[in-house]
Amino acid sequence: MKLPRLAALSWRAFAACALAGACTQGGESVRIGAAGNWREFYGQMNRRGIELAVSEINAAGGVNGRRLDLVLRDDSSSGSRAVEIASEFVADPAMMAVIGHIESGPMMAAAPIYDQGLPAIATTATTPSMSGVSPWVFRVISSDSVNGRDLATHASASGLRRAAILYENNAYGRGLADAFARSFRGEIVARDPIAADSVTNVEPHIAWLRTRQPDAVFVAGSASSGIAVLREARRQGLEATFLGGDGWSGVVASGALAEGAVVAVPFAPSDPREDVSRFVSAFRARYGVVPDGNAALAYDATRLVAEALSQGRPSRQAVRDWLATRISATPFSGVTGAIAFNESGDVEGRGFVMTRVRGGILTVMTPTRGS
Repeated sequence: MKLPRLAALSWRAFAACALAGACTQGGESVRIGAAGNWREFYGQMNRRGIELAVSEINAAGGVNGRRLDLVLRDDSSSGSRAVEIASEFVADPAMMAVIGHIESGPMMAAAPIYDQGLPAIATTATTPSMSGVSPWVFRVISSDSVNGRDLATHASASGLRRAAILYENNAYGRGLADAFARSFRGEIVARDPIAADSVTNVEPHIAWLRTRQPDAVFVAGSASSGIAVLREARRQGLEATFLGGDGWSGVVASGALAEGAVVAVPFAPSDPREDVSRFVSAFRARYGVVPDGNAALAYDATRLVAEALSQGRPSRQAVRDWLATRISATPFSGVTGAIAFNESGDVEGRGFVMTRVRGGILTVMTPTRGS
């Protein structure tokens, strides 16, 4: 994987440098911010991806010899808190770019603030409403209009004909549910909102779905609500194929509850590419767990910013302009694949990998009838 300019150390040399803690040269640092809900599982994985990238960049020489200084802020998944953080970042003249926010709601709330002239790269914010929201806002994950379509296409190709939809009543859940409903080729037998927390009483929803007898249940939400749905479905004996988007990456933590669930993810750690293998090994060595799509996207976004900063004298405008020129002809190579942006700030040419939970692991699958 290409490291920022002046960071052409071999992996062995980098490792030795990292252990010594002496790879960056002297001089002032370059400041970047990162914002998200670090307490949730997906937030923790995002943060780990960001921090791993920063540590590697600094150990390998920094950005043109200047240390990358990371400022972390927790937005608590709150739009109002996201606005406060964005205002703080914009007001700091040393702040060159932001990684995040990681969720659709906070990112949409903060976008008008970043539009004042600070580049921000959302890692896992997928709402279609974010497309073109600001020339200063980009994202490295595909929109729910693409993700929901891919999930619906997979479900249809797998022979599933009667689908129920449960969705978190927020920007992420509504956008994903809408896209799935538009593209599913069978019958939508139920469509209901659920709360986003893990203690929600979903018993009435599952009881209702039992009367509708769907052969697929698509849950557009996070791992927290997903685990609640799966737990109640197992208790009531609801027989169906359960599907979730990237927000479901964390359902593997529920063990047997998630067995057999289909999860669409932006990254598969089993990818045989050398840079992916190196990233997975480094992540496991540092955190003791396998990275998921949240971690990989955040890692890529951080390295993307570092590369933009390395192109010359760092400035907000220069970073924004360099990001805007990452088109299909000149993409950035990341562990999640080639990253190129269109005029709306959306990543181009991205789709999700369909996986099934097997033994607590997301295993890559292909859509086959009856799978």
